[in-house]
Amino acid sequence: MLQIGKLKLRQSLILAPMAGITDLPFRLLCREFGCELAFVEMLNVRSVSYKSKKTKQMLSTVKRDSPLGIQLLGFEDKFIIKALDILKSHKFDILDFNAACPAKKVTKRGEGAALLRQPKKLQAILRILVKNSTSPVTVKIRAGWDEHSVNAREVALISEDAGVDAIFVHGRTKIQEYRGPVNYEAIRQVKKAVKVPVIASGDIFNAVLAKKMLDETGCDGLAVARGALGNPWIFKEISRFLKDGAIEPRPSEKEIIDTIVEHLNSCIDFYGERGGAVLFRKFFAWYTKGFSGSRKLREKCCRAKTKKEMSGIIEELSKL
Repeated sequence: MLQIGKLKLRQSLILAPMAGITDLPFRLLCREFGCELAFVEMLNVRSVSYKSKKTKQMLSTVKRDSPLGIQLLGFEDKFIIKALDILKSHKFDILDFNAACPAKKVTKRGEGAALLRQPKKLQAILRILVKNSTSPVTVKIRAGWDEHSVNAREVALISEDAGVDAIFVHGRTKIQEYRGPVNYEAIRQVKKAVKVPVIASGDIFNAVLAKKMLDETGCDGLAVARGALGNPWIFKEISRFLKDGAIEPRPSEKEIIDTIVEHLNSCIDFYGERGGAVLFRKFFAWYTKGFSGSRKLREKCCRAKTKKEMSGIIEELSKL
């Protein structure tokens, strides 16, 4: 069991927020395969403050989409406070703050991983969140800015002092982005230093790597991100391996295709036919990775704009 503030989870696997990916259809799908806590896509506090149409859609949820986490990105206190006020009308269970995003367009504004270079500023922001949130507050950090400034332990201690209920740590620096080795030792040092739960992320692509992360860091939970792309079954796979050491068999091609159809239909129901079909293209590419002879279908999928076109491509996939 994993407890974050007042939220008690039966298991320690979490679907991390991913831009353009962890929308309502994908979250519900991952929950079918054992994901308990899932996050909405990262939300910029300015967008929340302006009540943009896209942000409203990103915040869409249903009763079975629970427990739910929201992750905020920002730097300016006035927009953070305004966003928190607006979010009071939305139901969610965890409020996370992003101090980890390595994207250049984010860090050049002083947001995301740029805050690793300003720990005191980050602490001040976290204190605002803790003071104004009725939900548990967490923070997402990285190992550091670069290999010469690995300061996750320092940032974690400052965050704990600000009152956060848990700390998410990606085991790479900002400069690494998502490349190169994961620094398990940096995560382990965070776990040793703080009393609040530590949730680790980085290269959790299968059950064996999930166990490696737990064993080498002593962390309390795992945040699965890229490992869930085209593979919502990863939550079931990891849970079983951690429970009894058994490797969950890979889904059959029929099971994969059935999931593809379900996911496509839910995307179209949520976004409308054209929007759902176009958005689903990237998911189709992830699902079919490893399917023999599927490369041409992925190329064809890039031009699909309707449910009929996508369904035809899926039908061709089933005949490979």
